[in-house]
Amino acid sequence: MNETLKNTGLFAIVGVLILITGFSQSWNSALLIVNMGLISAIMALGVNLQWGFAGLFNVGVMGFVALGGLAAVLVSTAPVGEAWQAGGVGILTALVMGAATITATVLVYSKMPAGRLRTVVILALLIGGFFLYRSIFDPSVAAVEAINPAQAGNIGGLNLPILVAWPVGGLLAAGAAWVIGKTALGLRSDYLAIATLGIAEIIIAILKNEDWLARGVKNVIGLPRPVPYEVDLQNDPGFVESATNLGIDPVTASSLYVKLGYSLLFTAVLVILLVMVQMALKSPWGRMMRAIRDNEVAAEAMGKDVTARHLQVFILGSAICGLAGAMMTTLDGQLTPGTYQPLRFTFLVWVMVIVGGSGNNFGAVLGGFLIWFLWVQVEPIGLFLMETITAGMADGSWLKEHLLDSAAHMRLLTMGLILLLVLRFSPRGLIPEK
Repeated sequence: MNETLKNTGLFAIVGVLILITGFSQSWNSALLIVNMGLISAIMALGVNLQWGFAGLFNVGVMGFVALGGLAAVLVSTAPVGEAWQAGGVGILTALVMGAATITATVLVYSKMPAGRLRTVVILALLIGGFFLYRSIFDPSVAAVEAINPAQAGNIGGLNLPILVAWPVGGLLAAGAAWVIGKTALGLRSDYLAIATLGIAEIIIAILKNEDWLARGVKNVIGLPRPVPYEVDLQNDPGFVESATNLGIDPVTASSLYVKLGYSLLFTAVLVILLVMVQMALKSPWGRMMRAIRDNEVAAEAMGKDVTARHLQVFILGSAICGLAGAMMTTLDGQLTPGTYQPLRFTFLVWVMVIVGGSGNNFGAVLGGFLIWFLWVQVEPIGLFLMETITAGMADGSWLKEHLLDSAAHMRLLTMGLILLLVLRFSPRGLIPEK
């Protein structure tokens, strides 16, 4: 079969599955799958850039996604004036002092000759800087978190448009990736995986526990939107009239209108990123990255700086994941740190990349849509199948109850089964790298 025809057919199958969802369930459900599929495809592109281009095994994806979500809060929410007066300046001062302490320690380590004096100076800087940092930071945090904790208890944000938060989320994730990459990219692949997973857990633990930053597990709700609110559309006589003329209930029409607005925004971002990563793939830089991935020793022998290139692609892939995280928080309208589960969702994104085709950007996009569709739909389909199978069994039967309870596990079972089938019959993914 022609390769282009085959790939088009795979995308068409996913499209047909979403259309069936719209006709059989609701178009709201179908559009929600489309929107999260677009975000999942962007995450998969970021991971594919790291793994498919450079062979970097990053299992800390959700840490960078969470940083994108944090950016949405810090950029788009209104500042809490009382909190800033009570301790906001103190928190910023303490953070600057902490960064200055680390910078001074690095400079001393690099500039002073090795010996007892350097050790003493470094210890004095670290210990003195730590206690000075805590003496300013702790009371400032306590003062901020005491300001209206039921509704605020944090410093708020910059009150800028939510769309500004999307690139900021990418930049925040890129900055974290630079720090992580400078310390972890020299490790072997399995140790890199452990390090990135641990750092992702640290990032999410900070989001959960530092209430002054984004309210911790109390969550931030009511984030601004780049699209209208449903209630505003329902109160617009022109919109209500248009929906009525089309034979659609205004409430349903308003929900569909909002989700279509998100779909257009997310599609624009995905197309731009896909064009850019395709250009990178076909460029000399892309060929160099694949050469490094396939044989680092040979690439180093040709004069390539492998560590610097790994750091570069690690930052780029993490920035894309941070951008996706800001988009996902925008779609949800809230930041809920408790939902960021690194092992669960990082596994899901990796399944998207592997099933779609590692090293192929279109494969990553296909995997994002397909795996997210299955993740959402498999459980209700499984429950329907179990109810059909057990329809003739007596009520109260242990086997019937067991089979119905097993439907809740259909998601993970299906993910594992699909992964096994693809690795068996198409080891390089549905759309393999050329």
